[in-house]
Amino acid sequence: MVMTAVGSEAAADVLAQQLVETQLAACVQVMPVKSFYVWQGESRREAEYLLLVKTRAALYAQVETFILAHHPYDTPEILQLPVLTGSSAYLQWLLASTRDAGGQTL
Repeated sequence: MVMTAVGSEAAADVLAQQLVETQLAACVQVMPVKSFYVWQGESRREAEYLLLVKTRAALYAQVETFILAHHPYDTPEILQLPVLTGSSAYLQWLLASTRDAGGQTL
């Protein structure tokens, strides 16, 4: 799973849809969050939309490249979180819904 966040629901919707349409993700969940952080020496509190990108570990580099090319932030959060286990039926669906690391649809 890959996490990223954007500043508007519209930007989240576009990025989520693009990731699914390109089969870099089987599913992207979007949820509103409050983020507290320091950026360029200034303390900030912002409303953001967190995207949980359900993808294959082998696609991380392609997902990162895609997010960097389409993300509105200069330095977006892009974190890969390992999935240690899960429902076998769900994981099979995820594999069937994403391309392989070589870009081929299965």
